This record gives sequence, C-alpha cells and structure tokens, in this order.
Amino acid sequence: MRVPLISRLAFSSMQDRKFRCNPMKHYDPLDPPDPDQWRSLDEQAQIQLVHDYHRRARIRLPDLMLHSAIHVIVENQIALGDETPVERTIHRLIFEGLDRHQSVHAVGSELIGCLDDLHRAPNSGAEPISSYYTALEHLTAKDWLRSG
Repeated sequence: MRVPLISRLAFSSMQDRKFRCNPMKHYDPLDPPDPDQWRSLDEQAQIQLVHDYHRRARIRLPDLMLHSAIHVIVENQIALGDETPVERTIHRLIFEGLDRHQSVHAVGSELIGCLDDLHRAPNSGAEPISSYYTALEHLTAKDWLRSG
C-alpha cells in the first residue's frame, strides 16, 4: 500500500519537529547515538554529554575532560560513516568481542598513538591520516585487550 505524498510530508514534518524539540540529552557509549542528532550538537555539548556519562557511571579517570574529548573525536568520526574507516573498525572490534565502549577506547588509543608519533616526529614525511587509518586496519580486539 502506497502512502500518499501529503501524508509522508506531514509525517516527515512531525519527525523534524520532534527532532528539534527533543535534542540528545544523554550519551551512552554502549548505545550508538543517532548520527544526525549527534552532529546537530556543538562540540562542547558533545563533550559535556560524554563527561556526564562517565560521572554518572562513577568511572574515575585522571583527566575526564581529555578522555571525553577523545570520545567525542571518535564518535564524530563514526558519525561520518563510510567517509572514514572508523565506523567499520568499531563494528569489527565489536564482532571480535569488545563492547562498543571498549571499541571507542581502542580507536581512541590508536588516535592518541598517532598524535603522539606526529608530535615526536612532525617532519617524518608520513601522512598522519594514512598512518592512523593503517593503524585502525591492523587494530584487533585481542591486541587491544593485551595492551592494557
């Protein structure tokens, strides 16, 4: 049965209104955020949501703001979908046995490692983004669990 165009437009309008009236209020790294809702938030709001999650979960960290910022970077890369290998890597790590939160941490660890390499050897000639993407391709749940 085909839904008349006017009904589809009315439903779409209601969905848009619902989306605007109900911005994302909570973050849970085990439950992927809706990419459109996530991207609609400014970076500070994203960081605050991640920060609030870790405080509610009573997860103690040496630098909660830095930890939250890394979460946000990874979530923003996931929200890009096929534009980067990050979403694919997250799915693969989950398939290999990590939960989504652990997978975000594993990708974040690779990101930090690549940033550290760039900081230590800024003129190495290596393309930073390709080094990061290569590291993600080689990242496994088993290796990440062994690392720490």
